[in-house]
Amino acid sequence: MRRWIGASLFGLFVTLGMAGETAAPAAQLDATEGVAAAPVELKIANRSIIVFHATLLGETPAAREKRARTVIEEALQGTEDLQVSIDPILHSYLVLLGGRRAFFVSPLDVDPPEASVREAAEQAAANLRTVVEETGQARSVRFLLVALGFSVLATLVYATLLKAAHYLRRKLRSRLPQLMRERARQIRVGHFPLFDMQYLYYLADRLLSLLYWALVLLLGYKWLSYVLSQFPYTRPWGESLDVHLLQLLDYLLSGIVGAIPGLAVALAIFFIARGISGFSQRMLQRLSRPGAIGWLTEETLQPTTRLTSLAIWLFAVVMAYPYLPGSGTEAFKGLSVLVGLMISLGASSVVGQAAAGLILTYSRTLRAGEFVRIGEHEGTVTEVGMFNTTIRTGLGEVLTLPNSMIAGSVTRNYSRAVQGSGYIVDTVVTIGYDTPWRQVEAMLIEAARRTDGILQTPAPRVFQTALSDFYPEYRLVAQAIPSEPRPRAELLSLLHANIQDVFNEYGVQIMSPHYLGDPRQEKLVPPEQWYSAPARPPTAPDDGV
Repeated sequence: MRRWIGASLFGLFVTLGMAGETAAPAAQLDATEGVAAAPVELKIANRSIIVFHATLLGETPAAREKRARTVIEEALQGTEDLQVSIDPILHSYLVLLGGRRAFFVSPLDVDPPEASVREAAEQAAANLRTVVEETGQARSVRFLLVALGFSVLATLVYATLLKAAHYLRRKLRSRLPQLMRERARQIRVGHFPLFDMQYLYYLADRLLSLLYWALVLLLGYKWLSYVLSQFPYTRPWGESLDVHLLQLLDYLLSGIVGAIPGLAVALAIFFIARGISGFSQRMLQRLSRPGAIGWLTEETLQPTTRLTSLAIWLFAVVMAYPYLPGSGTEAFKGLSVLVGLMISLGASSVVGQAAAGLILTYSRTLRAGEFVRIGEHEGTVTEVGMFNTTIRTGLGEVLTLPNSMIAGSVTRNYSRAVQGSGYIVDTVVTIGYDTPWRQVEAMLIEAARRTDGILQTPAPRVFQTALSDFYPEYRLVAQAIPSEPRPRAELLSLLHANIQDVFNEYGVQIMSPHYLGDPRQEKLVPPEQWYSAPARPPTAPDDGV
């Protein structure tokens, strides 16, 4: 009785001292140290009782925790039946253990501050009752043996479930190929299976393994939680495992349920974008017909359709992004920053290549099947892509040229300025001024006539493109047969061979003279040699006689 009265008086002084400090912060200043005292948790037998925040009459939370631990452990060492109760003292509560003061619960110990002091005291008393009960169980040999028996039984059940899961997995893996073959026969497009069995089997096997290990981890988690909950000292750990699992399931279910409205809106946006994309594709196909829009042709229809679909889907992604689950989290924000940084660092060249590809496509500079010369490279265009253009040379080479390089260089198109389909073949020779130009032109046209693959209609033509200091320059221009499979390089090789043969037949040297001194004779062509074979003089006009 004397001890209870002393405790009551101590609580009264404490309460009166805190009556004007109810609005003070939870961490009070220690009078001896002059610094804020940190909260201290009181744990007995591995179970949390209460967290002390307040400094009472110079006694810090650490000192209060030490005093309460000493009193409780001393009481638990006895054999008498301990009763836990609470006694209100003004604004505080005194927690009693077997009639002795265990600790005080003041308003400054309540966290958060707006919580009830009585509820905090009752919760601390309930935790202390659990400790008293578990201490008695830990001293009972019969209780420990029963707990050990339940643990052994749970271990046997756990091992049996693991063996059953392993057996079920093995059976499913053995039946999986047969089941997949049966389903693959049903899922066909015409006579061809829709899925590749090899990759589909690998995916199904990995999915089965993932489910197996997820089940093993879940069973192990529950077994560990159950076994720990059987013994008094480890029971808080088992209960915390159960709480964590329930919190995880609650978090997952709440996240899934909360994400359903946003996913519904995002799916609605994507379905609308898909419908608009299909409508724009059909509309562009109609507008590409002759006489509708000049710039929209069969060649520009495909890139225009792709660009339109890309713009629609990008707009849809931007609109649906805020409704996607986790779009406001730090992970999504970091991913957005990373993607933006990657685009800003590496998109300059990509955007330049794409812009050059669009310029080539819509200006119709190149078309597939045309023979062109781009810088030092020439060949037949096989593909005009978004970022590069592929040409096939006559020497068995396939060249991939960046579109930015093509847009910045001179392009010679040998197929665009021909009559009908086909391409232009040209070659240049230089002959001295002492050879009649009419003879040179006739020999070049004769060589073109002898070359298989060169059309005679339109007829080959010879142009004198330059009068240099030592020789004139002759350019032979002809049109090749479009259906001829012979490459342009091979055709030029045959043409050059025929030019050499024709010049040799008429005794004319293919030479580009350069003079170091004045020749004895002037390099002139007398009129009687103007029409040397195979050149023919012009026919005299008919005077009607």
